[in-house]
Amino acid sequence: MSDDGEGGRKNLRMPEDDEVFATVTNMLGANRVKVRCADGTERTARIPGKMQKRIWIREDDVVLVEPWDWQDEKADITWRYEKSEADQLREEGHIQ
Repeated sequence: MSDDGEGGRKNLRMPEDDEVFATVTNMLGANRVKVRCADGTERTARIPGKMQKRIWIREDDVVLVEPWDWQDEKADITWRYEKSEADQLREEGHIQ
């Protein structure tokens, strides 16, 4: 019987190195989504094979993406936050 994070702060995964917060704006199909990154850039992000069919990503989900070095308008999704985790990030001022 644990309370689901009510009243307590949960330690969340934060961006490392090149990662940035992003919000999924559009599902494109073929394991690709359109995201709006915290740095103000719209990117096409790829859902990697290890996440397919294990972690379901929908519009308005908050994710971490790692932009490609050679094509800045594309990125790979590295993490998806649950709704409660995204709300916590908003409360703490990490994302809008």
